Amino acid sequence: MIINVDLKHTDYNIYIERGNLNKAGELLNLNRKVLVVTDEGVPQEYAEKVASQCKEGIIITVPQGENSKSIEVYEKLLLKMLECGFTRKDCVAAVGGGVCGDLAGFVASSFMRGVDFYNIPTTVLSQVDSSIGGKVAVNLGGIKNIVGAFYQPKAVLIDPETLKTLPSRQVSAGLAEAVKMALTFDKELFEKIEASEAPMDMIDEIIAGSLLIKKKVVQEDEKESGLRKVLNFGHTVGHAIESVAHGSLYHGECVALGMLAVLEGEIKERAVKVLESLSLPTSFKADKEALIEAVSHDKKAGASSVTVIICDTAGAFKMQEESLAEISKRMEQFFL
Repeated sequence: MIINVDLKHTDYNIYIERGNLNKAGELLNLNRKVLVVTDEGVPQEYAEKVASQCKEGIIITVPQGENSKSIEVYEKLLLKMLECGFTRKDCVAAVGGGVCGDLAGFVASSFMRGVDFYNIPTTVLSQVDSSIGGKVAVNLGGIKNIVGAFYQPKAVLIDPETLKTLPSRQVSAGLAEAVKMALTFDKELFEKIEASEAPMDMIDEIIAGSLLIKKKVVQEDEKESGLRKVLNFGHTVGHAIESVAHGSLYHGECVALGMLAVLEGEIKERAVKVLESLSLPTSFKADKEALIEAVSHDKKAGASSVTVIICDTAGAFKMQEESLAEISKRMEQFFL
């Protein structure tokens, strides 16, 4: 399956097919120097398979986890490109999850004011969500994704076969992002996930359905001035939880918890059952002041308010501005 993302100034294809990793050289322009960025949690064979199809593939493996999305690691990758004589005609490819994609994409966006970037996601979360849309970033001062850019990939290559090596907890965390999109945009997809006893048996359909939602949103609002804010459903509180959890929870797990704060009406009970069936957390306790402080630093916050996405019906949403006091009230279930 090929999904084309058509934006005002550029367009690119998302290639989704089992076995695509073996076709990287056919689908992507790898006949040049390619910085292949992966992490220690990704089977090395994936990066090696991509590098073997490049004219000159240089693999850089960073430590697994959010700590690699730092200015220090970002600088290390740029220095490697300088050392290896990369030019504007060369490119960067991320082989891994959201951390690799965010980091490698930001490197590509800024080296020589921008070189081609290919995203080859190998986790559920990155395949259903973060690999497309052009958000690239690193963390700074304990604030997630606070330094970054909008920089679209040249192409995205998805091979669902790579998900076979994922631990079940990572699979669940990734599916949280699919639930997020289905809840706000696609009633039918949500009901299919709700009815499924084994969502991984329909993972190809979940990936395609999620990406079709995100493609439509990004095409309408590339720079997050309106509709794209809906993709932050669950993220305002989720990012706050992620900040205070200090690595004990995955991003998708934090989003699952964050959604609970902004679900209303009968859909909340149904969503809780879906999240529990996916082995996602539905309870969390942290210091009240720490959570409120984390929300106040959220990059989506305005001078005195935060844009909050509310869902009370499957496949629908409403957007409203709320004060930190109102957000605090929504987070009461997470206070110690």
